[in-house]
Amino acid sequence: MEQWEYKTLKFKTGGFLGGKIDEFEFQEELNIHGDEGWELVSCFDTTQSQGTSRDIIVVFKKRKMVQKL
Repeated sequence: MEQWEYKTLKFKTGGFLGGKIDEFEFQEELNIHGDEGWELVSCFDTTQSQGTSRDIIVVFKKRKMVQKL
C-alpha cells in the first residue's frame, strides 16, 4: 500500500491592501520543492477582507519511503 507524506508552506502577501506576491520568488520556491520530489497538490489563499488575500497556502505531497524488514 502506498503511503504519502505532506508539506505545507505559507507565503505572506504584500502591498497596501495585501494580495500581491513576488511571482518569481513564488515560482522559485515551488521549483526547489519539485526538485526535492514534492508534488504540488493544492494552492489557495486566506481572505483578509473584501476579497484581498492575506496568505497563500501551498500543499505538497510525495511518496513516503518505507523500509521493508
